[in-house]
Parts: sequence; structure tokens; C-alpha cells
Amino acid sequence: MITIAPSLLSANFMELQKEVDRFAEIDNLWLHLDVMDGHFVPNLTFGHAVLKKLGEHSSHKLDAHFMVTNPEDYIESFKSIGLHNFTFHWESVTHHDRLISELKKNFPSVGIALNPSTPVNVIPKYLLSQIDLVLIMTVNPGFGGQSFINGCLSKVEYLQDQKLKNNYTYEIQVDGGVNASTVKEIVACGATNLVAGSYVFSEPNKNYQSRIESLR
Repeated sequence: MITIAPSLLSANFMELQKEVDRFAEIDNLWLHLDVMDGHFVPNLTFGHAVLKKLGEHSSHKLDAHFMVTNPEDYIESFKSIGLHNFTFHWESVTHHDRLISELKKNFPSVGIALNPSTPVNVIPKYLLSQIDLVLIMTVNPGFGGQSFINGCLSKVEYLQDQKLKNNYTYEIQVDGGVNASTVKEIVACGATNLVAGSYVFSEPNKNYQSRIESLR
């Protein structure tokens, strides 16, 4: 089954607990949390305090996407709050293997994210064998509600090809413009984990399960 990761960036922040509770009975679901620093991307979002409360309140896996300049600086403060996955941006790091090694000591899952303009083959094969997830951004990171960049799907196909050829085990996650119109092509290319924000949270009756099932 495809994992759906609703992006809380699109939730109603004034009733965040209620929004999270609407997912309580849905299986195989991650809560996607975009942590932004106002530097790597021009926006600020969740911090340690909010994610800590989410970890205490929800039984779903917390999937944190760090759109930050210095992801290594976030390990110490976030390692004790129950994150399942810690994804950092390839573009923000110099010593990738060193960071992956440190993250592996503290989090069950470690992922690498790529901006739309970053070629997928920048990740060497020896790192593909070590990581648990690759996040392909199909919009430019920083804000929700953007249009899907179709050209990024070739990256998903490449990752699926490498995964099959080399018996890699990483999840292929796609974030940006995921909806009922784009999902079939995304999954056909090999994606196993879909981040969906605007599409899920725009359901007029707040029946988020119906939107999630439509993606599946």
C-alpha cells in the first residue's frame, strides 16, 4: 500500500490538534512536517515545541522535512521528540556521509531531499545504499499550493530503476502538487510515499480520509 503523508503546512494552524485528530483512524499514514528556517527557504514554520506536542498526541509516524541551512544543528534538539524520519536537503550539506551517519544514531529513518533543479544522480550509489528515503520535490520548496513540475518524474524513474537493479530499500517520496490528477503517473514512475497538503486539507467537509483514499 502506498503511504500517504499529509503535509501539516496546509492545515488550519488555529485548530491544529483537531486537524491531526481527523487522521487518527487512518492506517499507513505519516504526518509530514516541513521545518523551515527562513534562510534556506523564505518561510518559517514548525519548531521543536510544536513537533514535541505532536509526538505526544499522535500515534502516526512523524516525517520531518528540514528545509534548513544547517540540518546538523537540529539533531540534538529533535532527537528526543519521537521523529520517525529526518530528511535533510542535499543542497544544504557538504559532508553528506558524515551527517547520515550521525542521523542514523538518533532516528529510525533518514532521508535526502532534492530541489527540482538538482540532478538526481548527484547522490552517489554508496549513499543510496545507506539511506531510507529519497524525497523528490516536484515544486520549489518553501510554500504549499504550487503547481506540479512534471519534468521531475524522470528522477523518480531513475530512483526506481536503481532500487530494482541494486536491491536498495529506500522509500521514494514525492512532495508537491500531488492530487487526484497527478497521482497515477507519480506512482507509475515508482513513488511509494506521497506528500499531499493542499489536496487533502482543501476537502470542504474536512473528510480527509476520502481524499487519502482517492489517492490510494
